[in-house]
Amino acid sequence: MLLKDLEERLKFIYQKYSQLQVQLSDPEVIKDRHLYSKLSKEYKSLEPIYEAYTKYLKIQKEIEDIKELLKSKEFEELAKEELKRLEKEEESLEKEIKKLLLPPDEKDTKNVILEIRAGVGGEEAALFAADLLNMYQKYAEEKGWKFSILTAQKTGLGGYKEVIALIEGKNVYSKLKYESGVHRVQRIPKTEAGGRIHTSTATVAVLPEVDETEVEIDPKDLRIETFRASGAGGQYVNTTETAVRITHIPTGIVVSCQDERSQFQNKLKAMKILYARLKDYYERQKEEQIAKERREQVGMGERSEKIRTYNFPQNRVTDHRINFTSHRLQDILEGKLDEIISALEEYEIEGRLKADLHQV
Repeated sequence: MLLKDLEERLKFIYQKYSQLQVQLSDPEVIKDRHLYSKLSKEYKSLEPIYEAYTKYLKIQKEIEDIKELLKSKEFEELAKEELKRLEKEEESLEKEIKKLLLPPDEKDTKNVILEIRAGVGGEEAALFAADLLNMYQKYAEEKGWKFSILTAQKTGLGGYKEVIALIEGKNVYSKLKYESGVHRVQRIPKTEAGGRIHTSTATVAVLPEVDETEVEIDPKDLRIETFRASGAGGQYVNTTETAVRITHIPTGIVVSCQDERSQFQNKLKAMKILYARLKDYYERQKEEQIAKERREQVGMGERSEKIRTYNFPQNRVTDHRINFTSHRLQDILEGKLDEIISALEEYEIEGRLKADLHQV
C-alpha cells in the first residue's frame, strides 16, 4: 500500500497538531488545568507522526529538486548518488509513518514465554527443536535480552521433546510474536544412515508473559501433584518429590516443571507458564467469535499453520506467509532473524492499515 492512500488522514493529523500548538499557547487554555492537560496529551500523541510526516514531505521536495539536477550533465553523477540516498530515506520514513499510524499493541512491550515442541519426525524433530531453541537464544543475545530455560524434556541425542523458556527485555513480544506456528526442516538427519532427506517439524508458541492480576485463577480449580524429577532414560535424579504438575481443571491445561531442586521453585515456574497459557486460551476463545474475514485481514495466521521451511540441501529458508525466501540458512539458524522479522512486521502493518481503510 502506498502512503498516498493515507494522505487524508495524515493531512488531518498535520492540521490538528498545528491547531493544538496554537491552543496550548493560548493564555485562557493555560489557565484551565484540566483542558491544558487533555490537549497536551493529545499533542504529545500526535507529535511522532507529525515529525515523521514533516521529514517525509521535506524529503519528497528534495527528491523533486534532485530530479531537476539530473537533467544537467554537469551534476548528473552526483545527483544520482544523492537521489539513491534520499529515496532510501523516503522508504524508511514511509515505513515509520505506517507503523506510527496504528494504535500500539499493549502486548508488544511484554516479555515472552517461548514454547518449542518436537513434532513429526521422531528424534530428528527433537534435534530440530534444539536448533530452533539455539536460534532464538542467539537472537535474544543479539538484542540484549535475558534468556532462561523454565523447563525442558531432553532426548538421548541432545534434542528436546519440549522446552519452555522465558525471554525478558525491551519489546520482546513485538519481535517474536510472528514465530508462532509449525516450523518444517528438510535435511539428512544424523540418525539417517542411507543419506536420504527427511522432512520433520517442530511447533513454536510465543506467549506474552502475564501478570497475575490479568488472569483470575480460583485455587479450587487447580490440582497440584508432586513427583520425583527424572533425567534422560527415566532414571531418578533425586529421591524427593520436587517436581510439580499443575492441572487447571476447567480447561484441562496441564503444566509440569522439574528442573529446579526445590518444589517451591518448580511450582513458581509452573504457575508462570500456566498464567500465560490461560491468558492465551481465553483470548483465542474471544477471537473465534470474530468474523473470519477480519481475522484474515489483521492476523498473521493460526498457530497450526506451517509458517516456515528450513531446507538444508538448498541452503534456503522460506516463510510461507509472505513468500519470503533467503539463502542464508546458517546465518538465520545463528539468530540473524532481523530480515525475516522486519518483512513480517511490514506485512502485518500493511494488512492492518488496509483493514482500517476499509472500515472508514
